Amino acid sequence: MKANKKSVDETILGLPRNEQLIVKRLRNLVLECLPKAREKNNYGVPFYTYNRMICFIWPPSIYRGPQRSEYASKGVTLGFCQGNLFSNDDGALLAEGRKQVYCLYFNSVKAIDERQVRALLYEAEMIDAQFEKKKIKKPE
Repeated sequence: MKANKKSVDETILGLPRNEQLIVKRLRNLVLECLPKAREKNNYGVPFYTYNRMICFIWPPSIYRGPQRSEYASKGVTLGFCQGNLFSNDDGALLAEGRKQVYCLYFNSVKAIDERQVRALLYEAEMIDAQFEKKKIKKPE
């Protein structure tokens, strides 16, 4: 029997206040910039998908495992699932030894550069469009 999965709203309400504010702001930006994306609670955090997984918002209080304290000091993660395909000219996205997923971290709402986040989300949408499944025409 499957355990009941929390909704994204329920997950956000269970976060510490500072994380709630950051997650809500990032979530609003994602929903604004990626209107076609589907929001889903995966691994207990909001993930956004369309053709493939596009991005996720991971609050540090939800991290588990040996690196929990390290991530707690970095703040809320905005991760891009196809980060390796971004231009990343300004080096804002951090690979940190990962091959595909690149991230940004935010310790406060003020730390969110909305123009930069929007630009990254629009780029993520363009990258995701490359994975659109082509419809195969059936011969008549």
